[in-house]
Amino acid sequence: MDKFVAHILVVDDDEGIRLLVKKFLNEKNYLVTTASSAEDASEKIKIIKFDLIILDIMMPGKSGLDFLNEYKKNINTPVILLTAKGEPNERIEGLEMGADDYLPKPFEPKELILRINNIINKTKKNNIKRIIQFQNVKIDLNKQIIFQNNLESRINNTEKIILEEMINNPGKIFAREEIGKLIDLDKERSIDVIITRLRKKIEINPKNPKFLQTIRGSGYVLWIE
Repeated sequence: MDKFVAHILVVDDDEGIRLLVKKFLNEKNYLVTTASSAEDASEKIKIIKFDLIILDIMMPGKSGLDFLNEYKKNINTPVILLTAKGEPNERIEGLEMGADDYLPKPFEPKELILRINNIINKTKKNNIKRIIQFQNVKIDLNKQIIFQNNLESRINNTEKIILEEMINNPGKIFAREEIGKLIDLDKERSIDVIITRLRKKIEINPKNPKFLQTIRGSGYVLWIE
């Protein structure tokens, strides 16, 4: 296993796409396991710990979003969604559920490998032991868990990257463009969705945030008292 960069699960009902992605990733030194359905993937993640999941949304039976909704709360594995062009609502829904990135079909294999490399490298770079506590909030970046009073919420790798940067720069205003560069995402709406998701995990009243605030016309700031 040492010779492989990472172990990736590719979930798609299209055999041609599975074989194409597997061949391309194998050539780039990734170990690849495939699944033809969400049900098949569910069985495989029970016995194998993957470093990343490439997940098609539109599949017969249980959809990719169904799979994501069911398992993302219990696993920290990064997820890249494969989506049909012209379906922005599905992409937004996937990000709200915890997906780290998405790629519309048809896609260039080189673009897929760039997105995979970015996520894998950031996962390794940010895999450090960090525990931050302020008022009623405790953030464990290593375990990727937020404790807010007696509530426990998991954060994905994208949320972890944003939080770590903000924690290291308390009081700094981060423009959406700057946040987008951190997580390789250029859609402002998608960044807003991620911030909203984080607020639900940190704030007592997410609609009136005390810590992760919006600076109108500028961006977002984290106040740690």
